[in-house]
Order: sequence, then C-alpha cells, then structure tokens
Amino acid sequence: MAETLSSSAQKVQDALHALGMACQVVELPATTRSAKEAAHAIGCQVGQIVKSLVFRGQNSNTPILALVSGANRVNEKTLSTLVAEPIQKADADFVREKTGFAIGGVPPVGHRETFVTFIDENLFQYQEIWAAAGTPHAVFKLTPDELKQITDGQIITVT
Repeated sequence: MAETLSSSAQKVQDALHALGMACQVVELPATTRSAKEAAHAIGCQVGQIVKSLVFRGQNSNTPILALVSGANRVNEKTLSTLVAEPIQKADADFVREKTGFAIGGVPPVGHRETFVTFIDENLFQYQEIWAAAGTPHAVFKLTPDELKQITDGQIITVT
C-alpha cells in the first residue's frame, strides 16, 4: 500500500471526506480492474465488489450509474424501464467525460456530473462491500447503507 495516493485516488478520498465518510482509500499492488480481480486482491467474495457501470440514455444522453454486485449482470431492459428511455452501455470517452475517471476505476462518488443512480439490492446481503476508488488499483470499504447514503441511489433488482 502506497503512503500517498495517486491523484485520481486522492480525488475519491477527498470526495468521501466531503460527504462526511471515514472510509479510507487504499491502493493495492494487484489490479482491481474487474470484480474477480478485485475480490482476489482484497480477499473477499466477488459479490462484495461494487461494479460502477455507466450507461447513457439514448435520447437524452443522460448518464446513468448502476452500482452492481460483482456477482451480477445488469438487465438493461429493467434500467430502460426505470429511466423511461432506451439505454446503452457508455463507451470509454463518455465515461471519462462524465465521471472524470477511466473504466476499471470508476468510483460511486466524486464524478464531474450528477448521475441517475441505481443500487443492486443484492449488495445488501453483505456487511461490508468494496468499491473502486479512481484507478484500477484503488478501492475503499463501506457498508451497503453507506453506499446508499453517499449516492442517494435507488435500490433495485438489477438481474
């Protein structure tokens, strides 16, 4: 674990502190780019990893954030129904433009823009979960209730 955080990880740490959270961002030597890699690096279950998946409304171009258990896949039809328009998975340029972070390190907070946010109800079966913190090596631990608090996301069934 590095003593000083990279600029992207520090941005997430600052956002967490601004939200009143005591969570600590850590940067690991192993990659946390995928849920499986993150679970291995942290030593937790894949389901405890929060995947931050960015979608966009096809008509409105609105950014949509789905915070999903690493064990699940998003049913895009469900999200489309919830936002009342067709959606598509965002490309890397859209993700960076809207969040300020690259795919593989997108955190649930600290974005450049406000997102419509949905949280996978399956995350609530765990006492602690882990989310990306700005880089493919940075993560932070929190509870599902804290995730709900800091994102104001709507809890849904994503599968």
